[in-house]
Amino acid sequence: MFTGIVETAGTVTKIDDQEGGRRLRIEAPFEQLSQGQSVAVEGVCLTVEDFGEGWFSVFLAEETIDRTYFDRIEAGDGVNLERALPADGRFDGHFVQGHVDATAEILDIERVGDDWRFTFSIPEGHGTYLVEKGSIAIDGISLTIAARNADSIEVAIIPETYDVTTLGEKSVGDPVHVEVDVMAKYVERMLAAEDQRPGWVERAAGDQ
Repeated sequence: MFTGIVETAGTVTKIDDQEGGRRLRIEAPFEQLSQGQSVAVEGVCLTVEDFGEGWFSVFLAEETIDRTYFDRIEAGDGVNLERALPADGRFDGHFVQGHVDATAEILDIERVGDDWRFTFSIPEGHGTYLVEKGSIAIDGISLTIAARNADSIEVAIIPETYDVTTLGEKSVGDPVHVEVDVMAKYVERMLAAEDQRPGWVERAAGDQ
């Protein structure tokens, strides 16, 4: 489990394509890593395979590559990094699983005073989970939806977020990882299950 509060940005220094996936070596200033530890890389929960002073490596399975834009990542690219939330840690963002739902596209970037306003496309089939003032994780960053349009969403980016994360390196047309709020998924599933229970329609009609 993560919070969407990015700790630092790392850099992909090596990519090794193999049968069944690809391996990334990432330069990062983490001092306390361990084999098997979970790290969110651009919002994707990955497992530390190996590590050394100032670096760690992770393996991307085909399922991960299919759901992300990691098939297009290159050596030298920056990545947002967050280690898993400790049991006694401070919770500042929202519940982020690191399970990317889809990719979206940056449609517009506008400077508004000291802030920025980013517009993202809505991935097909995920519009139901996106509401104004709701939470969303973009490339592992916990953000609040400022506006919900018919086919896009807008978020306000403060200078701290712009400077610390990879959003400052993004351009219009670039892809981003999207993880919708897991609570919305649970609500949808519970309502669907309730709808399938015998007598639900009659009970609902009687309550009106």
